Amino acid sequence: MASEAKQLIGEFSELTRALSNAPDETARLQLAIESAVTLVTRCDHAGITLNDKHGQIITRVSTDGVVRRANELQHELGEGPCIELDRDQDTFVSPDLSQERRWTQWAPRAYEELGVESMISVLIFKDKRSYGALSLYAKQGQRFDVDDVAVAHALAGHLAVVMTAEREIDHLGIALLSRITIGRAEGILMERLDITADQAFDYLRRASSHANRKLIDVAEEIARTRKLLDLD
Repeated sequence: MASEAKQLIGEFSELTRALSNAPDETARLQLAIESAVTLVTRCDHAGITLNDKHGQIITRVSTDGVVRRANELQHELGEGPCIELDRDQDTFVSPDLSQERRWTQWAPRAYEELGVESMISVLIFKDKRSYGALSLYAKQGQRFDVDDVAVAHALAGHLAVVMTAEREIDHLGIALLSRITIGRAEGILMERLDITADQAFDYLRRASSHANRKLIDVAEEIARTRKLLDLD
C-alpha cells in the first residue's frame, strides 16, 4: 500500500509540472482529464462538465465522446449527476448504473448506449466558487471502489487550486494593466495642464462621469490619443 501511495504522489507531482507548462487553461484541463484515466485505476472515460446560466450542460473537455454523450443525455432527459451536483451534494458515485434508482431514465440509457457500468461525479470548487464537475466513467465489467473515489476527490481539489490561481493571476494582470494605463493618462494630463497627480486623477473621474464611461476607458483614450477631453 505504501508503494502504491508513493507512486500516486509521484504521478500527481508529474501532473503538476505538466500543468504548469501547459499554454492555457483548456490545455491544462485536457491534460488533467487524460491523466485521470491513469490516476484513477478503473477510469476509462473522463471529462469536465459545466452548467451554464441557462441550464445547459456543456462538456468543457473530455477524453472521448462517451462523456459528451452522457452529458447530452442528462440535458435531454433533465436528470443526472451533473445536474444535481452542488455544494451540499458535491459527490455522486454509482457503482452499477444498471441498478441505479436515482436517475431512472439517464442511468439505464448510459449503461446500455454507452457501455459504462460505474460513474463518479465530483464538484470542482474552492471557497465560494465552483468550476464545474469532474466526471469519470468505467466500462462494463469495472466498478469504482473507495480508493478510486479518494483519488477523484484529490484530482478535483487539485484542479480547483489550479483554476483559482489562474484566475487570480489574470485579475492581477488586468489590475496592473489598468493601473499602468491610468498612470500614463495622468502623466499626459499633468504635462498638458500643469497639475498634480491628484488633480489629474480628479480630471479622469470628472471625465468619466461627464461622458458616462468607465474611468479606465477614458484613461485608455487619453493615453492612446494624447488628447484632452472636453468637459464643458
